[in-house]
Amino acid sequence: MRVTWEAQGGQAAAIRLGLPPKVLDTDALPESAAGELNRLVAAVEAGHDRPSRARDAMSYTITVEDGGRSTALTQSEAAMSPAFAALLGWLEKHIAEQ
Repeated sequence: MRVTWEAQGGQAAAIRLGLPPKVLDTDALPESAAGELNRLVAAVEAGHDRPSRARDAMSYTITVEDGGRSTALTQSEAAMSPAFAALLGWLEKHIAEQ
């Protein structure tokens, strides 16, 4: 599984303009970490998107590619589900460790 993470909008949108998305491949992870990532992704996919009504709120898109299937998960910081926040935090931590 390959997971791509990127942020859009928000107050610092111009600073991030042109930055490539962050990528994590589960082949590079220990089996336990890959399993944890799978559980976090499944929890977000099982939830419902929460529309955002906040202007200039930063939004995050996490794209999951697995077995020829691609799923884009998008939420904003103004209306982020706990499951999405957990996945985002996990990705930030593990991508920084690469």
